[in-house]
Amino acid sequence: MKKLFHFVKRRRSRPHKVDTQLSELRQGQLAISCYGQRIGGDGYEFVRVSPDKVLFALLDVAGRREKNRTIVAAVQETFRSAGTRLLGKEAVNEADAMVELCLKLNAIVMKTAHRICACPMFAGCYNEKLSTISYFNAGHTPGLLGDPAGVTELHATGLPLGLFSHSTPDAGIVAVPPGGGLLLVSRGVVEAKRKGEEFGLERAKESLRRAVSERAADPSAVLLDALQEFTYKSPIRNDVTVLALTRSARAKAMAG
Repeated sequence: MKKLFHFVKRRRSRPHKVDTQLSELRQGQLAISCYGQRIGGDGYEFVRVSPDKVLFALLDVAGRREKNRTIVAAVQETFRSAGTRLLGKEAVNEADAMVELCLKLNAIVMKTAHRICACPMFAGCYNEKLSTISYFNAGHTPGLLGDPAGVTELHATGLPLGLFSHSTPDAGIVAVPPGGGLLLVSRGVVEAKRKGEEFGLERAKESLRRAVSERAADPSAVLLDALQEFTYKSPIRNDVTVLALTRSARAKAMAG
């Protein structure tokens, strides 16, 4: 399955190396940033499933990277193929399709791992025509939806993938207003420490508030600046990954 995106990769010269991939969306942008050495099970995926829909995800497979590489690869492949089939049509109930996608991903984790393997995952389908995100949060760190009015946490709608063969997930849907955006952070972000104190979800929310108020093009860069300032001399023991989807402040509603 070919990814229908053109990404520009950037590196920032800071105390810890940051790799950022940027892609322009219709009236918005998708940015994925990775910070520090890749040692754990963080993974991300993105694919345009139709002219008006972009599917994206952030996941964390329990264990070391060298031991779970095949699981991450299987999840990514299923995400692309099943996601395109389920959400690529114009007339589709996106919430129902996201639930079915979650079930298929859960099955592939259990099949590939041959054991119980916790895999928290946040996945969303951004409808550029409607400016909405249909999503499921399978035990992942809450998604953060920011707009000029504040920041809302998108909590878990089900258990992590890979735990039970007959889990019952749910899905939600949110609107992204002009100037708003969605921020997804890995566990390594909230658990990053300095002198025993964690960076935490509240600091991530504050970074998103600042990015929205300043109309920053890439909230992931704002968050990683804050994280690097917080952990300047501290080693990063967990993968740190940030995904940001933003809608332009000048965006206009599209005709149906």
